[in-house]
Amino acid sequence: MSTLPKLVLASASPRRIELLQQAGIEPDRVFPADVDETPQRAEHPRSLAKRLSRAKAERAWEALKGDADLADAFVLAADTVVAVGRRILPKAELTEEAANCLKLLSGRAHRVYSGVCLITPAGKVRQRLVETRVRFKRFSREELEGYLASGEWRGKAGAYAVQGLAGSFVVKLVGSYTNVVGLPLYETLGLLAADGYKPYVNWPAARA
Repeated sequence: MSTLPKLVLASASPRRIELLQQAGIEPDRVFPADVDETPQRAEHPRSLAKRLSRAKAERAWEALKGDADLADAFVLAADTVVAVGRRILPKAELTEEAANCLKLLSGRAHRVYSGVCLITPAGKVRQRLVETRVRFKRFSREELEGYLASGEWRGKAGAYAVQGLAGSFVVKLVGSYTNVVGLPLYETLGLLAADGYKPYVNWPAARA
């Protein structure tokens, strides 16, 4: 079995960790990068996703430069933004905040943007921006109240987790599903592979 280079994930998101594991990647270190996620004045959702993903990667890179064990590690960061037009929806923490987001999304289309940033062991910065279009059904009052009561929305961009109960709201999804979950796998693995990190070399072979 080949030995992969080391990888640091600049996020504590369980969803991103699970998605990497799905692709056969186990981060060597999870290093949540604390950055101010407040949008700048008139900032477009696309620009916000790119800016924050790079800020998180650079914050982790700087913090880990003195760590001898991770001197040759890749640093990977991502940020996901849900938007209706140019209106950026928050990562809901309060029930009222979540209700406002879900009422806005009910019966209409929205976009999910993820910025992915990779800093290579040589210090090279690579970025991708991925966009997915999602349309939700129109919620009944009972559906809205039931989802709010579930608590699945807490801490989620746009107040929903598509891989959970909210998957039943999706009428149409155009683009990357894993992007909506929190990390576009195709694009992320493409960034890694371009610089020599190829997880498939360690995928288990079928037994005869």
